[in-house]
Amino acid sequence: MSGLSLLLRAARAAFPAGARQLRTGGLRSAYAKELFLGKMWKEEVFPYPEISNEELEEINQFVGPVEKFFSEEVDSKKIDQDAKIPPETLKGLKNLGLFGMQIPEEYGGLGLSNTMYARLGEIISLDGSVAVTLAAHQAIGLKGILIAGTDEQKAKYLPKLASGEHIAAFCLTEPGSGSDAASIQTRATMSEDGKSFLLNGSKIWISNGGLADIFTVFARTEIVDNDGAKKDKITALIVERAFGGVTNGKPEDKLGIRGSNTCEVHFENTKVPVENVIGEIGGGFKVAMNILNSGRFSMGSASAGLIKKLIEMTAEYACTRKQFNKKLSDFGLIQEKFTLMAVKAYVMESMAYLTAGMMDRPGVPDCSVEAAMVKVFSSEGAWICVSEALQVLGGLGYMKDYPYERYLRDSRILLIFEGTNEILRMYIALTGMQYAGKILTGKIKEIKKGNVGVALEIFVNKFRDSLGRKVDLGLVGEAGVAHPSLEESSKKLEENIYYFGTTVEGLLRRL
Repeated sequence: MSGLSLLLRAARAAFPAGARQLRTGGLRSAYAKELFLGKMWKEEVFPYPEISNEELEEINQFVGPVEKFFSEEVDSKKIDQDAKIPPETLKGLKNLGLFGMQIPEEYGGLGLSNTMYARLGEIISLDGSVAVTLAAHQAIGLKGILIAGTDEQKAKYLPKLASGEHIAAFCLTEPGSGSDAASIQTRATMSEDGKSFLLNGSKIWISNGGLADIFTVFARTEIVDNDGAKKDKITALIVERAFGGVTNGKPEDKLGIRGSNTCEVHFENTKVPVENVIGEIGGGFKVAMNILNSGRFSMGSASAGLIKKLIEMTAEYACTRKQFNKKLSDFGLIQEKFTLMAVKAYVMESMAYLTAGMMDRPGVPDCSVEAAMVKVFSSEGAWICVSEALQVLGGLGYMKDYPYERYLRDSRILLIFEGTNEILRMYIALTGMQYAGKILTGKIKEIKKGNVGVALEIFVNKFRDSLGRKVDLGLVGEAGVAHPSLEESSKKLEENIYYFGTTVEGLLRRL
């Protein structure tokens, strides 16, 4: 058990039972989806998710050691140049318990909430290679076991994954299958006795592929439907390197995140016990999507952490560098760039911790749309902000003697992995439209049944819209939840949400 884990356990033991619960409202799982109906469930976001003083104290107890380690022990320049994380750095990460941040304490992990995980992400993001290595391990590599594994699978694999003795990788992408995950060709063939699969195929661009002992692998399997027809469906499997037949190619030479291990992984007649199926046979596509959907939110806090560090370093330069007998920081165009970076970082942080707070509520809330929104905004915001920082720094920012150009190279991957932003934009739109479509279809069915109330509601709404209705979603006014200084912005937001909903409804009626 890591020293940090022991520290956390001691701290938690001192807190009263239930002190770590987030002080938030009841569970709703469709905040972002409701926007497509022109509605805003303000109870979901007002007040902003708040953690208890006890949990805040707990967070601060482990933030210090992690910050100290990254500032004193992580040589990012060397990692980038050598395209490898040194063994002593990996050992330090393991000793801090960072390979088991979200693995429950009963399996030897730190058992962090999503909010606490996001806070650590702000620090870890300062080295892109380390951040990707840890994320590939736990945000996707072992996440399938965590969210869909059996008790036996968790007991067998999670302890060594939590300590870092074993490292995990997520194997989905193939030479002919990228964003179209359903088109994978790797195949798992059931043995005649039904006790195991023979796995054959290749995966590409696998983070931790050359380091991993445990792989979450997605493969086609033949299943028999209820009507007796045979079909190919995707199944998720836990594969150990020790099973045999698992090999990997040389590390890829990448533009950024150069120290993270990325390579091809090949499976040749790898025998996998049927007990290692995650979820059910043929249910792997859903497992894959749930894994990816659950981890994207942390990109917001990670990007915010990176941008805040960039602001700090760039501001120091702008306040000392003089041109035309003036500091750079005195020029309006330079101030504008810092304003942009500060606003982007604030929004990234706000979106990430709001989503984390929703995910930390009891039950299993569906925050996949919110997480996708966080990923798209934060990845694009980070790319813009790093570019603006380099513009402030001028030629200095372009030199390899300084870390800025590395931040630029590292941040480019954010728009590509864990779902390209183009795919996620379609996911957000289609998921929201589908949700709104179900509600609208339900109303149409009620009208056909003779429900006059529903028909009248639709008529009245359309009549009010034709007269130019005054939109009131409860953000402002006597019972308003937004600060009075934000009244003008709140009214604009209410109008945008409402008329977005009417636009969605109009599009759906055309289909």
